[in-house]
Amino acid sequence: MFKTQLCHSFLESGVDLRYTQELLGHSSSKTTEIYTHITHKRWEKIASPLDKLNI
Repeated sequence: MFKTQLCHSFLESGVDLRYTQELLGHSSSKTTEIYTHITHKRWEKIASPLDKLNI
């Protein structure tokens, strides 16, 4: 349970999935990806590079 909460904390804070994988000692990124389905808090802060184009 604690490891699950820790993983969510890293992901919600914006830590890259691969770094989270290493920090938690997961041998496969698939293990870490299990936790990504509820990490939506920061979606609204993601800016597309296309939005920065002056067209």
